[in-house]
Amino acid sequence: MTDWTPHTARAKDWFEDLRNRICAEFEAIEREAGSQAAFEYVPWQRQEEGNDNPGGGVRGVMKGKVFEKVGVNVSTVHGTFAPEFARTIHGAEENPAFTATGISLVAHMANPHVPAVHMNTRFLTTAKAWFGGGADLNPPLPRAEDTEEFHAALRAACAAHNPTYYEQFSKWADDYFFIPHRGVHRGVGGIFYDHLECSAQDGEEGGEAAAWERHFAFTRDVGSAFLHVFPRIVRRRMDEPFTEADRQAQLEWRGRYAEFNLVYDRGTLFGLKTGGNIDAILMSLPPQAVWR
Repeated sequence: MTDWTPHTARAKDWFEDLRNRICAEFEAIEREAGSQAAFEYVPWQRQEEGNDNPGGGVRGVMKGKVFEKVGVNVSTVHGTFAPEFARTIHGAEENPAFTATGISLVAHMANPHVPAVHMNTRFLTTAKAWFGGGADLNPPLPRAEDTEEFHAALRAACAAHNPTYYEQFSKWADDYFFIPHRGVHRGVGGIFYDHLECSAQDGEEGGEAAAWERHFAFTRDVGSAFLHVFPRIVRRRMDEPFTEADRQAQLEWRGRYAEFNLVYDRGTLFGLKTGGNIDAILMSLPPQAVWR
């Protein structure tokens, strides 16, 4: 069985570097708006009885003039799934031991014309090892130009690795980011992928190591595409005037976002089931929302 420890360490280093670059860019946008807002970082440690190395993470949150609330979290945890939860996790049916490292980002914007956004990429190991993640745009007031640019960036990231990825992963996002009890999508989509297993393709030299490098490269490109495209959209919209009706539409839309994250989101459930930091898990919730 492959020892994935050095691979987990490399992935962790990338997620932390991506976090640093994203947060620096978001703080630069705040400076352009005349705000001195900055991220506050709070480290946390996971607790698991009998586990000397349960891991933990750092929760980063900024509340500013442009970013009403944005959270960027990185965590690396090690442990054992509870038996009933292990049955729901890829590769954990027989051995519930796991490691997980990843970055998770959710931004709720002050101006209703600036879309909210979610991005997450991760590497997990059980009896199997795989990458997952994606990014999706969540505008209260959709603009075709923003939607098209966001999808184009992700389409290019996918095309550099596999010609089938974008069609497959954008459909997966449409299916996943759907609120069944409302009968609506959470936003205008993006990509969502999971279980990119580190198993070699037929004829591929290097076996699992080569497969890992291939999927890690794709995951890095997803993060880089997000960092390239989302700040462009923010700068385009952040100074647009808006009405009270626009703000009310934003607050009602945020209620739908909260419903999805609390009822259907896999990451929320994973964090709660594995003893993650509650504030980090629920940082995705908007600072204000309304239900009518």
